[in-house]
Formats: sequence, structure tokens, C-alpha cells
Amino acid sequence: MTDDEALVPPAEIARMAGVTRAAVSNWRRRHPDFPEAAGGTASAPLFALAEVWRWLERQGKGQPVADEVRLWNALRAEYGADMVGALVAVTAVLRGEPAKRPLSGPTAKLVAELARDRSPEELVRGLAERFVASASHSGGEYVSTPVLVRVVRHFAGETGGVVYDPACGIGDLLLSVGGDKVRRRAGQDAAEGLPEFVRARAALEGRPGKVEVVQGDSLRDDRFPDLKADLVVCDPPTGRPDWGREDLLLDPRWEIALPPKAEGDLAWLQHCYFHTAPGGRAVLVLPASAAYRRSGRRIRAELVRGGILDTLVALPGGLVAAHSAPVHLWVLRRPVRAPGPDARVRMIDLTDADLTGPIEPDPEQVAEVPVISLLDDEADLTPGRHVAAAQPGAAAYDRARERFEEILGELRGALPRLPEGTEEIAATVNVSELIRGGLVQVEDGQPVSTTDQLDTDFLLGFLKSAVNTRRNTSGSGTHRTDPRGARVPQMDPERQRTYGAAFRELESFVRQLEEAAKIGRRAVQLAHDGLTSGTLEPPGTKEEGHE
Repeated sequence: MTDDEALVPPAEIARMAGVTRAAVSNWRRRHPDFPEAAGGTASAPLFALAEVWRWLERQGKGQPVADEVRLWNALRAEYGADMVGALVAVTAVLRGEPAKRPLSGPTAKLVAELARDRSPEELVRGLAERFVASASHSGGEYVSTPVLVRVVRHFAGETGGVVYDPACGIGDLLLSVGGDKVRRRAGQDAAEGLPEFVRARAALEGRPGKVEVVQGDSLRDDRFPDLKADLVVCDPPTGRPDWGREDLLLDPRWEIALPPKAEGDLAWLQHCYFHTAPGGRAVLVLPASAAYRRSGRRIRAELVRGGILDTLVALPGGLVAAHSAPVHLWVLRRPVRAPGPDARVRMIDLTDADLTGPIEPDPEQVAEVPVISLLDDEADLTPGRHVAAAQPGAAAYDRARERFEEILGELRGALPRLPEGTEEIAATVNVSELIRGGLVQVEDGQPVSTTDQLDTDFLLGFLKSAVNTRRNTSGSGTHRTDPRGARVPQMDPERQRTYGAAFRELESFVRQLEEAAKIGRRAVQLAHDGLTSGTLEPPGTKEEGHE
């Protein structure tokens, strides 16, 4: 579909102009020459893209659009909700193979143009990231957010053997964990089209190890019944009461106990454990409620008693694409020997952590809990409960309070004073031109200067400008910074360095501000826990004779 044929909704027009949808509604009412709807319905009209562009240009309201956003919009126009099919078709073009539902000529040409400025691997990774952001925005369940992938990769570690993901989606976890020495990656997913995309994505991205991905519901139709993996990872679908229990009553995967009907999450857990080789480990993302629901207490107790549960990590909300509730990371190991009398489970509480930075927990966020302490009637494994119980109330609160005040002292005066500008920044250059000229190289999606003529902090600062942000945001709200499509001012190196220094100060201030918020929340939680447990008292209590 060409730009002359494409139809766009009001939300897309708002993005193109860098305004709200309400502004577009006002334009339609107040401007008689605004284009008439060319399709859709009265409540959901569609407008001819070419006519809209011409109107915006006449009004001086248009914004330049990044090539990757143009491609994403073209794919959405052709494939609608079937963006998995669109991704499969793009990978087919890049690999020179036929697709079941091929791209139109203009869209295929746009893919080829983008592939000239970047490798096929980078292009596919960028589209996959945009798909993840889009799916997260709409509650998708076939993706794992980038932060969650980082967390799972951190706790999973590396392996030189087999990696398995029974609900692999578009392959975020399956292709990212295990390191460079993985021999084989096996995955399964129930959604149509996903296995094909994961295989093509693995080939284009050059992932180590043989990749086998098949379609099917892993609980009802296990396509790898004999597989024993060194590392199993899974971010399974949740909230599905009908997971097939009545058809799987005698299934050999229930080594620990038959999961209750309401415990589909623990069915996924046992499926993963069944496919874990002796000495291997499984890392799963489960709802926080799986750690304390009464219906699952028997299975939880057996996991602890048998030395299977190694670590349980509480994570903040917003890490899972399908919902915003907090989740836990369960790290299981298949023991090669019976646990000893001093066996412990490592509990980690990262609910207040900023997981975009270093993931290694602080000492006060960790508790090594004796197994015997977890085997009461409830078998409540909630990490926050056990971490708080292991911390001396007054000492932990005092440390957090002192650190908070220390950061506040550092923040005073840290925000730079910036005088009013005296001239408009007009002349700009496209970052793709700097890349072609060898002045910039892209490392892990981040542009880095290769010359003294260009300051890297100056470059990174201008990438966050409002104009560059709008250029990389699609009509659905999906954003991915495309450094090649951004534009930065043309300035002499000395002036660049002054801008770079200002941007560094701003970034430092943001990091300190986030650290203050994190420590402040931690101090408040410790205060609440201490006051309600008796390890802390309100000010003045002892002086008033209430010792």
C-alpha cells in the first residue's frame, strides 16, 4: 500500500502533527478545508494519508517521521492486528525467501531501503522491540518486556547445554538467555505464526546454538516429552483456570503433586521442573499470589522440603506485558542429592528496585531463610515478609534514613543553572549521514562518536529532544529510539562539549533523584514494618513513660 492509498485514524494524525487527539477533533470542526473522512465509520473515521499530509504542510503543522516508524505504519496498514504475520514477512524479505503472505511492493522496497543503512539483524531486532512495546501497551501475552528479559538473564546465568522455553512467544527469553556457548535452544508456543518468526529471527540475529521451535500448547500437547534441559526459562500465560487439568490427571509431569484446578501457574512450574536435567535450573515468572494462595500450599511445601526451590525474587509491578501487577521470579534446581538439615532458601525483595540499572540486590534486600522456617501451615513464601523479618528494624531503618538524607544533600544545587537562549538552533544533520561518514557507530542500539569532532554526550542529549521523540513514536504510542532517523544540530566541537557537559549534569541529577526515591520508599516500608512489629516506636514514647 502506497502513501497515496493509505488511510489513517485521528490518533495517527495527532502523532504526525505532535498534538493530542482532542486537537485533531478541533481541527475537523473549525477548519472547513480539513480532509473529509475517506473510510471507516462515523465513530472511527479514517482519512487519506496523502490528503492529511498536504493539509498539515499547508498549516505548517507536520512533523518529520523516522523511516522505521514509516515501515511500522505501513505494516499495520497491510496486516492490521496480524503483526506477527507482518514480522514473518519482513524476515522472509531479508532472507530472500518466499512468505505465506508477502509484503506489498512499496513496503518490501521500504524494507530494502532500511536494510541498506543497517544490518538485517538490527532491523529485525528493532521491529521486535517495537512489537514488544506495542503488545505491552495493549496487554499482549506473547512478549516479555526488555527489563524482565534482563532480570531473567541475570538470575539464569550461563550454560553450555540446552535451553528450553515452553511458552516462548516471539523468542525474547529463549534467544537471550544462556550465553554464547548454548548448544541447543528449544521452544514451543500455542500462537500461530510465532514459531516461524522465532526461527527466522534466530537465523538473522546469529544466535548461538541450534534452534527448534514448534507450535502447540505445552501443557495440553507437550511436543518435547523427552527433553531434559540445563536451563528452562518461562514467562507463561496466567489467569487461565482451564489449563487442561481434567485431561492430565495421570500425567507424569506432576512429580510433586497434582496441581489444583485453580493453580495453573503451579502446573507451568511443574512442567518446567519436569524438563529440567539433574543439576540444571528453571527460572519462571509467576504472579505474586502463587507464593501464598492456600490452594497451592502443599506444592510449595514440597518444593521447599525437597530442596527444589533455590531462590525466590519479588519484582515490582509493570514488568510483565500482559498486566501491571507485581510478579515473582522462581529459581528451581533439580537436586543431585538430598538437602541437608541446614538447607536454606534465598529470598530477595526487589519490589522497590530500579531494574533498568544494576540488578544485584543490596544486602538488606536479601535473606537466607532456613527451610524449617518455611514449613508452617501456610507455607507463605512471599519474599518481602521473610526479608523484613530478617532485618534488625532500628538498624536497617537508620541506615536507609541516613542514606536518604545523604542523597538529598547531594541533590541540593545539583540541577544546573541554564541561562535563557539567545539564538535558535536551525542547521541540523541526520545521524544516518554521520554513520555513513564514519563519524558515529551504533553499539547495542546506542550511537557513539568515533571522532574528536563530535561529542558523544552532545549527541545522546539531542536524541532525547521532543522532535526526535515524536519522530520515533507510532500512532499506537509505541516508541523506539532510532538513532539513524534522528537529527542533531551542526555545531563546532567546543560548543558541543558545553552542551555535553550540561546533558551529563542532567543525567547525573536524574540518577540521584531516582536513587533518593528508591531509598525513601525503602525507609518508609522499614518504618511501617518496624512500627507494626514492635521493633520501632513512635518518637517520644519512652520519654512519656511507656518503656
